[in-house]
Amino acid sequence: MSTNNIDTELTALQDAVAVALEHAKKLGTSAAEVAISKQQGLSVSTREKEVETVEFNKDGALGITVYRDGCKGSSSTSDLSPEAIAVAVKAADDIARYTSSDPFSGLADKALMAQTIRDLDLYHPQDISPDELAQLAIRAEEASLSVDSRVQHSDGATANAHTAAKVYGNSHGFLKGYCSSRYSLSCVVIGEEDDGNMQRDYDYTIARKYNELMTPESVGILAANKTASRLNARKIPTAKLPVLFSPEIATGLMGHLIGAISGSSLYRKSSFLQGSINTQLFPEWFNIEENPHLIGALASANYDSEGVATQQRNIIDAGHLSTYLLTSYSARKLDLVNTGHAGGIYNWTLSHSGQTFDELVKAMGTGLIVTEVMGQGVNMVTGDYSRGAAGFYVENGEIQFPVEEITIAGNLRDMFMGIQGVAKDRDLRSSIRTGGILLSEMKIAGS
Repeated sequence: MSTNNIDTELTALQDAVAVALEHAKKLGTSAAEVAISKQQGLSVSTREKEVETVEFNKDGALGITVYRDGCKGSSSTSDLSPEAIAVAVKAADDIARYTSSDPFSGLADKALMAQTIRDLDLYHPQDISPDELAQLAIRAEEASLSVDSRVQHSDGATANAHTAAKVYGNSHGFLKGYCSSRYSLSCVVIGEEDDGNMQRDYDYTIARKYNELMTPESVGILAANKTASRLNARKIPTAKLPVLFSPEIATGLMGHLIGAISGSSLYRKSSFLQGSINTQLFPEWFNIEENPHLIGALASANYDSEGVATQQRNIIDAGHLSTYLLTSYSARKLDLVNTGHAGGIYNWTLSHSGQTFDELVKAMGTGLIVTEVMGQGVNMVTGDYSRGAAGFYVENGEIQFPVEEITIAGNLRDMFMGIQGVAKDRDLRSSIRTGGILLSEMKIAGS
């Protein structure tokens, strides 16, 4: 999708949404909402410096949901002709006539619709050929295989370039759209020990702007160094130790918080944080701020997938939970106010404790750095946490050796309250912007 035709493309999508809404109105529905997206992208994968796959995708569909006296029906079509749209709307209406009434369903309140639409600088199209993407991946592989004699095999590199146009409208009169772009490069390499045991690790870069990606050489070198550092890993005895989650694992830890304070978990009574608003969950120095309007960030948006205006807010304020994450449906079920989180979160930034990751390693003294977790051993009803892990054993503030085949366990409530530090060198490659997180203690099951 080039700059030249983006306005035309958006206008065409908005026209299609408007047509669908008009058909729903003529059918006498109580309310309707329509979402449409068109994506196109190019992905090139290489292995051992040879092109393995080249994938081009271009797809999109219009989804229509209608409400009739509390009953809901949905359908979709990839054909955007007026005739096909009319058929899809009729199908959704027919379904609504046969579903049960739900008093909590329906559009988000009209007063919550986004009025201010900021330019968030999300769209930066770049004409890129498959050959150019292939060269990025090959350069990453070449760099990764030049670092350490024990790292001589690649498990592949992938370069991606994607753009999208999205439009949402509903019968409140809301009809908005925007475009976005995303580019990425990843590299996975394999290291081999003298006894034949192997380790694998990776690194990646992602950005809205193509020219803001890390160099392929940097990605490859980081992947190789991470892999080499894992060679000759061993178990450690069972113990209780401080644990320092690397930034990638720290985002997963905060992901469990997201699940626990999401409306769907709360109204189903499947969250250990039921009834926890204004309750202290973290140390008093700890804050999480959500800012949906960061310019060019990976999780920025003016409105959620229901058209509700996003807003800057504190999720955790001085250690206390300030808000749940609610859609229109979950807010009605819980008799609370919609927070505009249909579709996810927006640029969470964790406060830091002033140290870099390396300084947290020294502060930990003796403990465990966790760089990988495995399995799904998290009970969101009780908060119990138990997962396979790998990383590095630390003694006197210095890394001693890599560790594998262990299990780390605790309870998320205790883990949250036991946070001793958050590194100030944040990883900005996801919707959760955080550095490494140091926990006071976890159970380590080893040899």
